[in-house]
Amino acid sequence: MDTFTLILLCLFAFSAGFVDAIVGGGGLIQTPAALVLLPQFPVATVIGSLKIPAFTGTAFATVQYLRKVMINWRLASIMCVTAFLAAFAGSETLTLVSNRYMKPVIFFVLILVAIYTYTKKNFGQHTHKTHSPKTEMGYALLISIGIGFYDGFIGPGAGSFLVLAFITVLGLDFLHSSANAKLINLSTNFGSIVLFLLKGTILWHIAIPMAVCNGLGGLLGARLAIARGNRFIRLFFLFIITATLLRFGYDAFFK
Repeated sequence: MDTFTLILLCLFAFSAGFVDAIVGGGGLIQTPAALVLLPQFPVATVIGSLKIPAFTGTAFATVQYLRKVMINWRLASIMCVTAFLAAFAGSETLTLVSNRYMKPVIFFVLILVAIYTYTKKNFGQHTHKTHSPKTEMGYALLISIGIGFYDGFIGPGAGSFLVLAFITVLGLDFLHSSANAKLINLSTNFGSIVLFLLKGTILWHIAIPMAVCNGLGGLLGARLAIARGNRFIRLFFLFIITATLLRFGYDAFFK
């Protein structure tokens, strides 16, 4: 692999880290770019390698959020463990079956998400918890299992889905949802990394420089999100959901 290709991968990794730190969806930038620029490697090898920069960027962003945002650590800890196991299972499943049949379904779900977020101007602007602790825990486990498995199995947009789930199901605002989503996304990335490590499919000479750039992007993105607050994150969320729609629409109907 030549130096120019590595530089391009690092630029995409930085952009992915920046976007992912705000509302998730960095995989929409990093994953297709790497698949195009690294055609000589198997898809599973590329995807496995990308989990390293994804984890690093999420880690940097998580540290920034934790300095400013209060977290329910009991709930978050249980969700992290559950999401880790679900992502591991999702990545294992990816090595056995194709994920292309799920993409048309996800495409139509994203259309509904975009419409709802755009029309509900107060969506994610305030925290409004109404669940009992037992109900909240039940929802949290379902979110962790569903999106954790999805992140290990397909991946792109998982961070955005986590933000959406924290808002619509658990009643958090955008800022607190983004902070919690980073923690869970950190666990899903780690679950996938463990699986790909065991299979020996990580390209470290590509993963490490991309990880540095993704981490820097994550650091800057998280600081911007914290400084600008809920309204900015909502607008960014709409942009990323639209980009996700276009990506899955292309994959589902034109490939």
